[in-house]
Amino acid sequence: MIHTSKRSIVQPFHAMDVLALANRRIEEGHPVISLAVGQPAHPAAGAVREAARGALEHGRIGYTDTLGMRTLRRKIANHYDNRYAVAVDPERIVVTTGSSAGFNLAFLTLFDVGDRIAITRPGYPAYRNIMAMLGLEAVEIPVGANTGFTLTPEALETVAAESGPISGVLLASPANPTGTVTSRRSLKALIDYCDSNDIRFISDEIYHGLTFSGEETTALSLSESALVINSFSKYYCMTGWRIGWMVLPEAIVRPVERVAQSLYISAPELSQIAACAAFEATEEMERVKDTYRRNAKLLAERLPMIGFEIASPMDGAFYSYVDVSRFTNDSMQFCRKMLKEINVAVTPGDDFDPVDGRHAVRLSYAGSTSDIEKALDRLADWLN
Repeated sequence: MIHTSKRSIVQPFHAMDVLALANRRIEEGHPVISLAVGQPAHPAAGAVREAARGALEHGRIGYTDTLGMRTLRRKIANHYDNRYAVAVDPERIVVTTGSSAGFNLAFLTLFDVGDRIAITRPGYPAYRNIMAMLGLEAVEIPVGANTGFTLTPEALETVAAESGPISGVLLASPANPTGTVTSRRSLKALIDYCDSNDIRFISDEIYHGLTFSGEETTALSLSESALVINSFSKYYCMTGWRIGWMVLPEAIVRPVERVAQSLYISAPELSQIAACAAFEATEEMERVKDTYRRNAKLLAERLPMIGFEIASPMDGAFYSYVDVSRFTNDSMQFCRKMLKEINVAVTPGDDFDPVDGRHAVRLSYAGSTSDIEKALDRLADWLN
């Protein structure tokens, strides 16, 4: 008998399980519309594909420096200057194999086994699962309308008083699954609290560029001690290219590099070459963003008519997190039944909130408007 480690005993990433089921049904010939995964329907920009094509024709794709190609690191630094008017030394930038690798590197470098990191509930499930596998404790703090769907210094104070100190805070803005955009003022208050209490702050900014309402603020404009994680996956429509980056305080660049050398060697060179061209594609990506804006408006109008109560404002990212308690108290079973009976795939709220998620589902509106319309028609017929 083969025994597995205790580290492997984590909850599945239900969004990926739903995607696998949906793909199986597609292979069987069913007309599935997937609103389950945060994956843009639009391909990577033409300039990105052309850069990759040229690299493949050249033929030699190999290792790069563990920190990434200097050309790409300089372009990322220029991006912060152009978009946020924030000066970032390219030497503080680490190119990663998607943002997922960035989280691994951040957790391994900043924290020891047993350390406690605060995250939102609802929130991205991979945070919780990666922490569990690394022997860290995810301190899930419920957020709602009373907190602006984000973390606050007051909430951190309460947690520390009730269950002990925390070593880190991880916050996404825009957030998955709620779409919350944390205001600059709220973000500053949170970072200032962390800086004053020796709490390491990690800012997940992978949905930057996809803000429809509110202030899109990089933590780099507020603190030199914040660690930022970003990715080409979402705004730049490059999910499968597995390419992201981190911006680090200078003191931890070398520790992160040492860990990354053994875990990843380097991010894929082909994807790095392609990513260098992504910053030239802003006009094309903004047209794609307009599609998300239309999709969000469509969902905001029609979901309440179906009986889905929108749980939080769709200010950013490309998700609608909705209350379906009118129809079920078991969102997992509800999603499986929906996929089987009407070939619409959405993600159960259990993924994002192990306490109250049984009453919620998340819909991604990163696909085409026509697919969103068809899915809504099917839902309306099915539920009413």
